[in-house]
Amino acid sequence: MSPQDPARHQESARRLTHARVLDVDRLLEDPRTRIVVCCGSGGVGKTTTAAALGLRAAERGRKVVVLTIDPARRLAQSMGIDSLDNTPRRVKGVDDAAGGELHAMMLDMKRTFDEVVESHADPERAAAILGNPFYQSLSAGFAGTQEYMAMEKLGQLRAKDEWDLIVVDTPPSRSALDFLDAPKRLGSFLDGKLIRLLLAPAKVGGRAGMKFLNVGMSMMTGVLGKVLGGPFLKDVQTFVAAMDSMFGGFRTRADATYKLLQAPGTAFLVVAAPERDALREAAYFVQRLAAEDMPLAGLVLNRVHGSGADGLSAERALAAAENLEDARIVDQDDGKAGLRTSPGNSPDAQGSSGSADSAPDDSASGTSPETSDTSAETPDTSTEATDASTEATDTSAGTPDAPERSVDALTAGLLRLHAERMHLLAREQRTRDRFTARHPEVAVTEVAALPGDVHDLVGLRDIGERLATGRPELPEPDA
Repeated sequence: MSPQDPARHQESARRLTHARVLDVDRLLEDPRTRIVVCCGSGGVGKTTTAAALGLRAAERGRKVVVLTIDPARRLAQSMGIDSLDNTPRRVKGVDDAAGGELHAMMLDMKRTFDEVVESHADPERAAAILGNPFYQSLSAGFAGTQEYMAMEKLGQLRAKDEWDLIVVDTPPSRSALDFLDAPKRLGSFLDGKLIRLLLAPAKVGGRAGMKFLNVGMSMMTGVLGKVLGGPFLKDVQTFVAAMDSMFGGFRTRADATYKLLQAPGTAFLVVAAPERDALREAAYFVQRLAAEDMPLAGLVLNRVHGSGADGLSAERALAAAENLEDARIVDQDDGKAGLRTSPGNSPDAQGSSGSADSAPDDSASGTSPETSDTSAETPDTSTEATDASTEATDTSAGTPDAPERSVDALTAGLLRLHAERMHLLAREQRTRDRFTARHPEVAVTEVAALPGDVHDLVGLRDIGERLATGRPELPEPDA
């Protein structure tokens, strides 16, 4: 096992004050861990997490296959594969110095169903089933078929014992719960009254069977025939008769796979974002796993934000921004007092004050009223001069002052962005603390938010490193 960086784990423990820290590398490197199931609500990064876990395990010496149930193509793109299908494909570019391998595949629901039929029926019966219209509808999109076929595929992969580790990427959490419920639903369907009635004619056989069908099912077939059409009902009866010998096998394999998910070698990882709705879904899934005795390894908290300047609170940042944006609040240097628009310092105020001061001098010198009237016209000229000088003063003063105003505006904007980031961090922390307080038994690892999506192995490798070490979003400042 590769040594862990104690400082990084201490950082993770500091940020996750109420939770145990999930040791991802110990989980992946443990040879007893054979299946890892990633589940969670939509849009939280399950596919990326599953691929990153598979890559990290492969580069530590394990032979890994990543199975995605989600039909999105992101897994193939991030691994440099043109497309994925029902057959595992080896991923190139993986560091195999430790002897590991990485393979990837995407569930093909219909193809998996076809494989089950072909492997558990003789060629003639298999051909009849595969060509049946009802089977074609069932295998292509019947409710719950995708989840059941995912269980079938997982069981097939595990039965081959070819892989050291199987990483399963599930659909959004409600469908992932369907992933757990599918075997039970299928068993209920196969044991239901409708199936037994449809199977009865085939089991009784001959004219007696037809008589039973006509008497025992006359009302049901009449109603269904009107709703669904006679040919459709006949297709269903033909399908059920052909599948009769396989129903027990379906039920047995489904039950076996369900028990496999409860086995100690399986680990569930719930993936969530530090948001209220996503963590509510995560809490629901944690409770469901506990009720079903499914082994929960921990929670992957994805896209967690951070800041290298968290010593500056949002309140202080907003106050500083307001001071910069409102010049009347800021203390100014003595040399710039004339630029402020206070009553005693404005150019207009200075001009009128000067006229008022000169009036007593004229009166004292005995100037006649006519002279006063003549001089009263003079301020128009002087006012124009004053305005011109003021404009010149503003122009000359505006040159050095404009860059300073621009810097102040930019700084205020950055301070407001920082305040928004601090509010986001506080909101995420409250949401995390609420979850961990309610589920202190759940180990947690955090993955920092990244500026963009992951598109290649380099990005997946970086995500794997963050999963294992809890590396923050921003680089730590040099000591």
